[in-house]
Amino acid sequence: MERWSIRIDKEYLKFSCAHFLIFPDGSKERLHGHNYQVSCEVDGQLSRFGLVIDFKQVKPIIRRICDHLDEHWLVPGEHPELTVRHRDDGHTEVAYRDCHYLAPTSEIIVLPINNTSAENFAAWIGRGLLKELRDTFGPVAVHRLRVEVSETKGQAGVYTYSDG
Repeated sequence: MERWSIRIDKEYLKFSCAHFLIFPDGSKERLHGHNYQVSCEVDGQLSRFGLVIDFKQVKPIIRRICDHLDEHWLVPGEHPELTVRHRDDGHTEVAYRDCHYLAPTSEIIVLPINNTSAENFAAWIGRGLLKELRDTFGPVAVHRLRVEVSETKGQAGVYTYSDG
């Protein structure tokens, strides 16, 4: 079987954020930040025009997702021990065990993930990208999607979707 794909790995597809990772033993990192780099590969059928999907149509979608996350504190909204409470004064309280934080609500994004790992960021971005690609190009346009989120050179979380 023959397969075709496009790969997008542009320097501007990035986001900077604060986070802390919670480890399996319950300990956690200090609140810190990374400059994440996002790349993706889309496999699909080759159209009669010789394209899988037009690069010019995919890059803005990825960029919008990155821009949404950029310069925020990303919080795992589905961690069983972490709590988030939005206050009426425009601030949000985040608590994990004996650590309590207070930050402006506009600077926090609570994601539907259980930990702020590069793997979970890749999955969240990948699922959002897949939805937008399907909404734009139809359900059969993407046979496989691979999204990579690098927190440093040579260290990345990867999400892969395949329709079969």
